[in-house]
Amino acid sequence: MNDSVPSDIVLLSGNSHPEMTNLIANRLGIKLATCSVYNKSNRETVVEIGESIREKNVYIIQTGTKDVNNNIMELLIMAYACKTSSAKNIVGVIPYLPYCKQSKMRKRGSIVSKLVAKMIVKAGFTHVITMDLNQKEIQGFFDCPVDNLRASPFLLQYVQDSIPDYRNAVIVSRNPGSAKKATSYAERLRLGIAVIHGEQKESESDMVDGRYSPPPVTKGSNPHCFTVDIGMPVVPSNLPKEKPPINVVGDVGGRIAIMVDDMIDDVESFVAAAEILKERGAYKIYVLATHGLLSSDAPRLIEDSPIDEVVVTNTIPHELQKMQCHKIKTVDISILLAEAIRRIHNKESMSYLFKNVTLED
Repeated sequence: MNDSVPSDIVLLSGNSHPEMTNLIANRLGIKLATCSVYNKSNRETVVEIGESIREKNVYIIQTGTKDVNNNIMELLIMAYACKTSSAKNIVGVIPYLPYCKQSKMRKRGSIVSKLVAKMIVKAGFTHVITMDLNQKEIQGFFDCPVDNLRASPFLLQYVQDSIPDYRNAVIVSRNPGSAKKATSYAERLRLGIAVIHGEQKESESDMVDGRYSPPPVTKGSNPHCFTVDIGMPVVPSNLPKEKPPINVVGDVGGRIAIMVDDMIDDVESFVAAAEILKERGAYKIYVLATHGLLSSDAPRLIEDSPIDEVVVTNTIPHELQKMQCHKIKTVDISILLAEAIRRIHNKESMSYLFKNVTLED
């Protein structure tokens, strides 16, 4: 694309990850369009596009960071500004989709990722490029095409190039729920797998609300309640879950343990898993993840933990965290996003970018 840059492509950047935008622009050989995105004194977001985008294909690059709500508003306002300026197509390049972890109903909460998807489409986006969604079914929330790219080839390449004795490694699933992802990595690296069972994780709070109220046993005890005869004295309740003690299923003694996940945010569970792996004889411990949010005091916890390296991609900026912890390493995936933009713009197939990628990735 460097030889002949088409005139109908426009690259816009939000404020969330300018380094990523510059990397993509350099790889495509395209100059960023003039666009000012700033907050007024009352914290309202203002977007001013400095050149004509009429009948052009616009690509807006914006990811989710710790300032997630501001990132979303910038993204929506930029898209709507392009829509009202008669852009031909508006493609959102969102390496980390905000709120993608809130894709399930929790008590009287809501499925926030669907709300975000609806807002993105309503703002004017005609296509979305993202990476490693927490749940792949989130693509169904969008009323526009979504390309959910995978970072696994880059992380697998890092293992082969930067871990000298990786043939003596074992891929570790931090909990049974991510065993499929770990199996996918293990099969392509020709390695064994181990699963940590009984992880110390926060359980859903059992706060008393209307849905947990037992039916009244004594008829007429409460004038505002009514009972329904279902043929048994009391509706049976589910038995509470009892977590077993934390345990490792599989042999990690004298091996390199490589934990894989799609995101690393609060690292307490990773640190707890690393400690049990160390107790079971693992002599090196790595953590691979696509998105490195690394919130609160994650760098300090990683620095003081048995973890030797945390390898994440640059879908989210984390330069400050890297300054606080030398164990955090970054893998650049800008070439994948640049190639996705090039293929979409040239109306080429995206299948090559999903070659040898499984549903479990």
